[in-house]
Amino acid sequence: MGVALGAFAAHGLKARLDPDMLAVFDTAVRYQMYHVFAIVAAAWAWARWQRRVFAVAGWLFAAGIVIFSGSLYVLALSGVGWLGAVTPLGGATFLAGWVCLGLGALRAKS
Repeated sequence: MGVALGAFAAHGLKARLDPDMLAVFDTAVRYQMYHVFAIVAAAWAWARWQRRVFAVAGWLFAAGIVIFSGSLYVLALSGVGWLGAVTPLGGATFLAGWVCLGLGALRAKS
């Protein structure tokens, strides 16, 4: 999905969006792609150690993609400015996912 959206932005939106909104769309794609790999890491860790914290991390990463990247996609395409206030909630969700993944890794190590 991230690859498709990135290609859509590069080829379909380049002529339609101003550079600032294209950069917003690009940020959404990048963070979506990064956190797909974080979901894979959380799934691998859960399969290896069966700790609930890894499942929580995966769900937080997925929610962060929807909230953070989703709000940026809609902002870039629609120009609805209040969505910029929603984006930090997605960022906080990403951070919570990283905290869970890190805590789980520390606990699994010991």
